[in-house]
Amino acid sequence: MKQTEFLNIVLPFKDKLFRMAKRLLVSTEEAEDATQEILIKLWSKKNKIESYNNVEAFAMTMTKNFCLDRLKSKQASNLKLVHSNYTDSSTSLQSELEAKDSINWVERIMAELPEQQKMVLQLRDVEQYEYEEIEELLDMKPTAIRVALSRARKTVRKKLMEKHNYGIA
Repeated sequence: MKQTEFLNIVLPFKDKLFRMAKRLLVSTEEAEDATQEILIKLWSKKNKIESYNNVEAFAMTMTKNFCLDRLKSKQASNLKLVHSNYTDSSTSLQSELEAKDSINWVERIMAELPEQQKMVLQLRDVEQYEYEEIEELLDMKPTAIRVALSRARKTVRKKLMEKHNYGIA
């Protein structure tokens, strides 16, 4: 397989790999490193890559497993919390600060979710995967996906409501 063919297959979902890694590893630098490692692993399998039914699902599974391994390793204690910046030039400073605050709260809440709920919420609500794709990626039954997603959304909603209603009687 030529480099251009490989890039045509892999580049369309490279950002999804990064977002998945960032959600799991939190640090932008760690997520970039993880994404690069996955792309290198995919390149090393470039001759077999066309034999996979769904290259994107394969790459996402590789990313998930790689990140979970990183978190379990001794290096996990060295990961630092780095939040991405949210900017929108058309909004007021107040709105921008509120949006950043909300994003940070959602990220913190998602970080506290059980691993399975975090993965399902990331794949479904952030990455916009279909249930069938999540089934394949996480090797879960459809009902388990829906239950995990429902619980994750309920937890995020509840904690955001508690945060926003704090001090209001």
